[in-house]
Amino acid sequence: MIRALYDWTLRLAAKPRANYALGAVSFADSSFFPVPPDILLIPMVIANRRRAWRLALICTLTSVLGAIAGYVIGAALFEQVARPILALYGYSERFAEFAITYNEYGAWIVLIAGLTPFPFKVVTIASGATSLDFVSFVLLCTLARGTRFYLVAGLLYAFGPPIRDFIERRLGLVFVVLLVLLIGGFAIRYFA
Repeated sequence: MIRALYDWTLRLAAKPRANYALGAVSFADSSFFPVPPDILLIPMVIANRRRAWRLALICTLTSVLGAIAGYVIGAALFEQVARPILALYGYSERFAEFAITYNEYGAWIVLIAGLTPFPFKVVTIASGATSLDFVSFVLLCTLARGTRFYLVAGLLYAFGPPIRDFIERRLGLVFVVLLVLLIGGFAIRYFA
């Protein structure tokens, strides 16, 4: 089954509309959906290494747009939904303390989460809910996500054929590692 999924993804990567799918997944990952764009980025670069930089740019731009959407979701839904619930239970002051602490370390949080497999949407929504400085937020998202996607694309560009051979020979192992990273990101979210 894993082999069929891998082959399907490689076929999708060669289609003309693959860039749109990559952009959509990258946007959704930063705002509301728990699927990292690497799932498409990696096979798309492997399928055609000459497009590596363009694909990294698509991921970066759509991820930043998704982060902005996540920020808006956090800001809008917080006022409409979360604030009344916090007030009902007497946690308004605690949230105010959390927001101060979050904003104090917000730059580091955005940078670290943007570079790792941690679910980025959690950070984008929290940034909006705590009113993290918007301009700084966008700049940090651009830096972190750009670094991540260009690094992945660059490594695949530089070492494409050996990496493709490695992935194809050890597809089960690669799948397990990616799954562990994905689950690890969710575990960090819930237990950190």
